[in-house]
Amino acid sequence: MTTATGLPEGTGPALHDAARFVGRYLYRPFFRIRVHGMDRFPRTGPVVLIANHSSFIEPQLLLGLVPRRCVFLVKRELFVGPVGAFFRRIGQLAIDRSSPDRAPLLAAVRVLREGGMIGVFPEGTRGDGDVEAAERGAAWLVRASGATVVPVATRGTSKQARTGFRPRVDLLVGEPFTPQIGKGSAGLAEGTEHVRGELAELVRRLDRIRTDGEQA
Repeated sequence: MTTATGLPEGTGPALHDAARFVGRYLYRPFFRIRVHGMDRFPRTGPVVLIANHSSFIEPQLLLGLVPRRCVFLVKRELFVGPVGAFFRRIGQLAIDRSSPDRAPLLAAVRVLREGGMIGVFPEGTRGDGDVEAAERGAAWLVRASGATVVPVATRGTSKQARTGFRPRVDLLVGEPFTPQIGKGSAGLAEGTEHVRGELAELVRRLDRIRTDGEQA
């Protein structure tokens, strides 16, 4: 079930909003954070946010900086002890990538059908943020809910990029799109490649903004 807030049942909305506040400001003393295109975010309706992932910083930044509450799919290994309890209270969903556990995906679909937003890192595991491969979770959620996809590219959080005092971190929001995901595994594979391609192109565009000064 979900609450009227579009968050999973058992979430503390006030605690979720407090976590968003912390995510918005926690890293500003350490990074020069630049956000491009945040006005492209739909303010209402179901949204699947997809983003590349090169460190544990991106989820916290996105939670704080996007203009809406967002429920992220988080790997189950992090849901241990007090940290796991905290993640559940702020509305995050544990996903087990080693087994076909549909429960968190079904919970995510319920959030979307309530008009909420789900955040997915479609690379599946944390890598270098270049989106060379993608898991099928995002495409499955879109097919099950009809949600709009909003890609977000991030750069500058990896250890290799952190040079000098307050290194620059960029977030670039792409144009929303709603892919048509066909039936069966073939349709899911094609939809996944579409989602991956859109995000990969956005990451390349952000690289050009960072190196060549291309307009966002």
